[in-house]
Amino acid sequence: MSTIAFLGLGIMGSPMAVNLAKAGHTVRGWNRSPGKAGALVAAGGTEARSVAEAVADADVVITMVPASPQVEALAYGPEGILEHARSGALLIDMSSITPQTSIDLAKKAAAKGIRVLDAPVSGGEAGAVEGVLSIMVGGERADFDAARPVLEAVGSTVVHCGPHGSGQTVKAANQLIVAVNIQACAEAVVFLEKSGVDLAAALDVLNGGLAGSTVLTRKKDNFLQRSYDPGFKLELHHKDMGIVTDAARTVGAPLPVGAAAAQLIASAVARGDGALDHSALLRGVELLSGYGGGE
Repeated sequence: MSTIAFLGLGIMGSPMAVNLAKAGHTVRGWNRSPGKAGALVAAGGTEARSVAEAVADADVVITMVPASPQVEALAYGPEGILEHARSGALLIDMSSITPQTSIDLAKKAAAKGIRVLDAPVSGGEAGAVEGVLSIMVGGERADFDAARPVLEAVGSTVVHCGPHGSGQTVKAANQLIVAVNIQACAEAVVFLEKSGVDLAAALDVLNGGLAGSTVLTRKKDNFLQRSYDPGFKLELHHKDMGIVTDAARTVGAPLPVGAAAAQLIASAVARGDGALDHSALLRGVELLSGYGGGE
């Protein structure tokens, strides 16, 4: 069992920290805004008053925050992780950030004797709660092997993808696939409803065939009920689509459908839907169809 500092107790981070505590690890949680550690404390963890307090003597430091700027703010500076974590500690960044940020962090941490893995996740809030996240990991193989007991407490699919930055590259591809899949499902929903088909029955049978997907399984009720409480916010998916389009441009990979999905997500955020679940892409299709959706 490890002593773990968990930094970032949001929609994803809180249930992940809880699952680590339930697995028997000693977990000290910290969140930038207070009042988010209740579930962790109830599961046997503790709340730290600062990053320095959280990471002191920790074997493993996990960060789970929205984007590259937040990771950099936690890692660097006089109050940051690199100044206060012990030499030999393992820093696992499970945020979704740019591959280059992960590469830079690994280099700077190495100078302090701190090992780093980039280990972004997929599965949304439900996957975090159930402990069945898919975790794509970049970094040294030996560090991945050492981290596996920790990662397996929060995920059911844990895969080493290559050197530093590789986990983030695979996560970018994941977000590309999810965005296109959600948009396709949303378009199908409007098409089916306008055709007078029983939507619930149609989605059930579609999900049993080649059109079935984890996206459809997880988001079917959102579509049926027009319920968009965030399991993963559109504004975060907007950020991720920026990462994948920039990375694809760098390597010369065309994303014709992905670019269209990125624009539709950007439009949803511009309309004020950024705090909604990414299944709210359906609202945009409803607006385009002219039947009162998105109100």
